[in-house]
Amino acid sequence: MTSTNEWNEKGLVENRIINHLRELGYEHIHGPSLDVERDSQGEIVLKARLANAIQRLNPWISDNNLNKVMRSITHMDATNIMEANQTFHDYLINMISVQQDLGKGRKSQTVRLLDFEDPTNNEFVVVDQFSITNAHGTIRPDVMIFINGLPLVVIECKSPTLSPDDQIGQGVKQLTRYQKDSESLFYYNQFMIVTSNDRAKAGTIGAKAQHYSEWKDPYPRAVAEIGDNPTPQDILVTGMLVKEQLLDLIQNFIVYEPIENKVIKKLARYQQFRAVRKAVDRILHAQDSRYRGGVVWHTQGSGKSLTMVFLAVKLRRIKELKNPTIVVVTDRKDLDDQISNTFRRCGFPNPQQAESVAKLKQLLQQGPGTTVTTLVQKFQEDAETNGYPELTKSENVFVMVDESHRTQYSSLAMNMRTGMPNACYLGFTGTPIDKEDKSTTRTFGTYIDKYTIEQAVQDGATVPIFYEARMVDLHVQGESLDDLFDRQFRDYSEEDRERIKKKYATEEAITASPKRIKSIVLDLIKHYEEHIKPNGFKAQIVAISREAAALYKEMLDELSDYESKVIISGGHNDEDNLKVHHLSKEEEKEVIRRFKQPMTEDALSFLIVCDKLLTGFDAPIEQVMYLDKPLKEHNLLQAIARTNRTYDKKSYGLIVDYYGVSRFLEEALGVFHKEDIKGALHDIDSEIPRLQSRHRKAMRFFDYINREDLEGCLNVLEPEDVRNEFETAFKKFGESMDRVLPSPKAQGYVKDLKHLGKILKLAKSRFREDGGADISDCGEKVKQLIEEHIYATTPSVLHEPIDILSTKFEQKLEELKTPEAKAAEMEHAIKHEIRIKLDENPVLYTSLKERLEELIQRRKDRQLTIEELLEEYREIMQQMRQNEQEGQAHGLSKQQYPFYQLLEKELEVTDEEALEALTEIITEIIQEQAVIEWNEKEDVKREMRKRIKKQLRASKCPSNRIENLTAQLMSLAEVHYRHII
Repeated sequence: MTSTNEWNEKGLVENRIINHLRELGYEHIHGPSLDVERDSQGEIVLKARLANAIQRLNPWISDNNLNKVMRSITHMDATNIMEANQTFHDYLINMISVQQDLGKGRKSQTVRLLDFEDPTNNEFVVVDQFSITNAHGTIRPDVMIFINGLPLVVIECKSPTLSPDDQIGQGVKQLTRYQKDSESLFYYNQFMIVTSNDRAKAGTIGAKAQHYSEWKDPYPRAVAEIGDNPTPQDILVTGMLVKEQLLDLIQNFIVYEPIENKVIKKLARYQQFRAVRKAVDRILHAQDSRYRGGVVWHTQGSGKSLTMVFLAVKLRRIKELKNPTIVVVTDRKDLDDQISNTFRRCGFPNPQQAESVAKLKQLLQQGPGTTVTTLVQKFQEDAETNGYPELTKSENVFVMVDESHRTQYSSLAMNMRTGMPNACYLGFTGTPIDKEDKSTTRTFGTYIDKYTIEQAVQDGATVPIFYEARMVDLHVQGESLDDLFDRQFRDYSEEDRERIKKKYATEEAITASPKRIKSIVLDLIKHYEEHIKPNGFKAQIVAISREAAALYKEMLDELSDYESKVIISGGHNDEDNLKVHHLSKEEEKEVIRRFKQPMTEDALSFLIVCDKLLTGFDAPIEQVMYLDKPLKEHNLLQAIARTNRTYDKKSYGLIVDYYGVSRFLEEALGVFHKEDIKGALHDIDSEIPRLQSRHRKAMRFFDYINREDLEGCLNVLEPEDVRNEFETAFKKFGESMDRVLPSPKAQGYVKDLKHLGKILKLAKSRFREDGGADISDCGEKVKQLIEEHIYATTPSVLHEPIDILSTKFEQKLEELKTPEAKAAEMEHAIKHEIRIKLDENPVLYTSLKERLEELIQRRKDRQLTIEELLEEYREIMQQMRQNEQEGQAHGLSKQQYPFYQLLEKELEVTDEEALEALTEIITEIIQEQAVIEWNEKEDVKREMRKRIKKQLRASKCPSNRIENLTAQLMSLAEVHYRHII
């Protein structure tokens, strides 16, 4: 047990991970004791241990070749850290080649650095506090793992006493600095781990914090096997650092993918590793070869294509499978291209894309070691032959079928099985299998592995998708066409009229009408400018037809300056309005490449599609899909998943529905098992409770301090730990605001967000923190709200609104250019006046408050023009200004008139003179009793209440109203006569 004086990073994290690794068979060596094995502290590889391992694994090697191999490893020649890292990984996996005569002449021999087949034939050492010194200084990673003297894993430990949001982030920052200051250490690194015991994530060189991921499943072990209450660190260590697991990850689950002008190193996530291992286990241990296959369902955007690559790599290396043939099948050209490119980019040896029906047959007969990617459509029968030929009887063929739920049960799928009758078929899908769909499991077998939508969001593999409906129901417009038809085609028979309707008055025709599309585009532009563009994201528009797609482009060009492109299939008989959008394969690729670029590099903002790019299209920069087409079941789930890819500062994807697919949503989700589709779509309303909770947590820091008391607020934040805690709460609040801001339901929180942002910014300045408030995670539009407010209020922190009753207010209104701006300023001023004067005159200001709320709602419902709204606001302001004059007309002072209005309302008396007299008497009673601090003296208040009640009874006030009316009059007395002596 850890004693309380060891409740720190060393005791709670570092020692725990070292002890765990010792239990797994690692030798533990304290870093400084290794100095005797090194020529200097600049040396990174433990050369003596490496040399011993090379000789043990390659007993035939000569001293000369041993020296050559050692020099290749310790003197890496590369232009950058990633190139060196990739070269070294290649040395580990594909080995180093040397020329040596082993008795049959001088030939090329391969030198093993690690024994992947027998983990026990390697030396595993865990080292703490290993110092590395160079011209930049000294770094001392907390924990390192050496295998055969090679530093393959670096582990950074962080204290669990740090703020939870900082634990991983600070560790990644430290590792990033190490990569800069000690590049050569990371030539050899396979992956890095950041852990605080309560949180543990792994990542590769060059990765940012958001690309580090948890290892939530220690497969093939169960969590329960690790011990009582295992922590995330315990699970990660068991899942990744058990000797056999670590070697497997290094050999089969790391790829280098060239993207644009740089290389990205990718390490499998736990669900990819688990799926591949489960598939291999089933393949190798099925009692009957017919049951070797199955289905892998990993939700859209969670790395399904890479999982296929990892499985192919693994199958290739399993000796029992004797260099199998691997066939990757899909049913769409774009998916076939995508998967082929993924295999090639990840360095998979020689994948061949079948370019024709004949070429496919030829490739499938090449025998072991072939990798083929093809469309299922290429399994066509020859016109001259009777049926599809058998191409191979081998059981050593593994067919991976992507999106396996779609077209794999047709005659083409039958031909595929006829051509390869003994192959093992593995289905991969990004959407769950229907409850009623027996074909998929009958064709491929049962589920091998599931990774659900909800799990992917929880893990950060994808972002949640929010749904927002923004248009009237189409059917209302459709039904209103009946009268029009009856008039227009009255000379036709009823039967012919029905035929005309059926052919021409379709829902598609109504949906694609220019007026309707124009109104949508106007709304869409506004939505994009307010909620998507500020964050630097892009959009996809899905139209109901190719003609509608062209019309969307035309309207976007007419109504905005945003660059857009249409990607649709071309037809031979297309009119000119469609022909202009015909793109060659290369042109289409270039458009997609441009769309994926950051907005700062390429301003192409919208892709407009009909059927294309709804599946197999991966553009993380896309945040919103404007959907104007009926989509159902798998197609709906696949289309909406275009927005769920992770991207820097992207916390959610959004579907804006102009068609009304919510009609199909319940149906779409209903065909799947409930647990499979949990979390598929979130109504924006579902974020509201979280927003409310996060708002409360951020506001509670200042619960007992006047909002305008800046010094009091800053004093609360003076302790650094409180300041850090507040900053975390503020960031969470901002994140929820960013998600909800597309909805007007965020409006009530905007003021508090600005207010808190100002306080945090000023606290950073007061307490000399660099960099200002960390609002980078809040989303650009939230950041703008905060920054605008800081700019406006910092010069005069306690600035008061201009008095609505003063002439200055009218001058301020005149300065505003648009009626909308005038209305907004008036609404703000009226609300302010009501808020501060409600206690002074509850009758008047409650009435005005209700009227204001009614006007705001009527404007939202479009029952008022902006001009009518301005007129109504002016009437409210006029009523506020006239109130004092009305009191004077009754012969009453400013303090007395609210009493008159309250009595008038409650007593329902029309005799003005009687009311004036009653008001005079009651205010005299109050003034007679009002001694110093009378409102604090119960006996004085008791006497005042008694006399007021007596007077009300004398004035024939109904007995059931006396108590309530007396209480209201006393409240008014405390406001207007509080300080009278």
